[in-house]
Amino acid sequence: MFQTLKNAWKVQELRNKILFTLLILVIYRLGAVIPVPYVSAAAIDSFNSYANGSILTYMNILSGDAFGKATIFALSVSPYITSSIVMQLLCVAIPALEKLSKNGEEGRKKISAMTRWVTVGLALITAIGYTKLMSSYDMVVDSALNDNGNVKFFVSVVMVACYCAGAALIMWLAETINGKGIGNGISMILFANIIAGIPNYVAGLVNLVNGAKHLAVGIIVGVLAVAFVLGIIVLIVWFTASERRIPVMYAKRVVGRKMYGGQNSNLPLQMNMAGVMPIIFSSSIVSIPSTIAAFITNENNWFYKFSNNYFNYDKPLYIAFYLGLILAFSYFYITISFNPVEVSNNIRSQGGSVPGIRPGKPTSDYITKILNRVTFMGAIFLCVVSGVPLIANALSGGSLMAIAFAGSSIMIVVGVALEVFRDIESQLTLRNYKGFLD
Repeated sequence: MFQTLKNAWKVQELRNKILFTLLILVIYRLGAVIPVPYVSAAAIDSFNSYANGSILTYMNILSGDAFGKATIFALSVSPYITSSIVMQLLCVAIPALEKLSKNGEEGRKKISAMTRWVTVGLALITAIGYTKLMSSYDMVVDSALNDNGNVKFFVSVVMVACYCAGAALIMWLAETINGKGIGNGISMILFANIIAGIPNYVAGLVNLVNGAKHLAVGIIVGVLAVAFVLGIIVLIVWFTASERRIPVMYAKRVVGRKMYGGQNSNLPLQMNMAGVMPIIFSSSIVSIPSTIAAFITNENNWFYKFSNNYFNYDKPLYIAFYLGLILAFSYFYITISFNPVEVSNNIRSQGGSVPGIRPGKPTSDYITKILNRVTFMGAIFLCVVSGVPLIANALSGGSLMAIAFAGSSIMIVVGVALEVFRDIESQLTLRNYKGFLD
């Protein structure tokens, strides 16, 4: 890993990309601590106390503590992720959008433009709800209230505009990383947010140890928690590096005066081909009901009761729905990112074939069957990593809240780190860096 960074640092173009990515992340972290006008600093702690133990805790983790402090980046990447999911689903469901998405670079640009507009619309809706949430819990200064105790219209407009501008700026930062930096922009921002929350994780673990009835029990729990984190990291690295290889044989052919082919190769299918995207997508979707419930001030409302009693992160229904979404998004992400028919046609056009399988449709069907098995194993892996801490916290009655989202957070951090290093290695290989493979 360190040798890869050392080699990349010697290449000026890669060094510029790495520095540019770090600069974008620093800009994001600065925006995550800039407060929005009219927000009461004294009321933020009380809001965080309310949010502690609810799904808002996870939203705060993904935003790098910006959600709990009501800064301009409080909405984080959630509107952008949700709009990307919506557009990808529409491209599958609507033939016109599907045709547009396959229309080369021009079509992808139009889809990206639509995604940005959907992001702005979702950011506007979320910003209005978040502003009402803050006014419900008295998080605005007294000067921003009218005689009836409600937030002034101008104040609401300013706050909503700030949150929408923050979401649009985050979208621009993510796309800038995609174009000029290293790695996926959304993943890199989430990576920076979770890394920024490590002190809170450590503090939560210390509180868990100190809160034990006996010091020895607390120390054992702390050691087990650390061992669990290290074990999860090792498991993620091992599973991510695993792959299912489909053997491919190439026939000999003569081109001009040279003979090509006549060799054996393989088609590698990574066990966790979807990476961390199913977890990111699922966490965004599953938080919607609890987020809507947080905007409801009437505790007798049926949706408010349903969300608090059955759809909180320590409830069986929430966990089941969350894991089901991970399974669904794992298959969905592979469907839109890997085309077995196209792979089969490429193998046939190059004079290759899978041993024992006829070229054409039988080969694509065989690849699809293997891909479904690999995707299922990868989805189960993601469910285990993300679900075990949640289930343990639910069985303990919420006493293990410090590690409830540890699995998902670690998966995102390790997954993004591995993706970035793979990206760097592939770019080094393309540049034929001397001594890199040594």
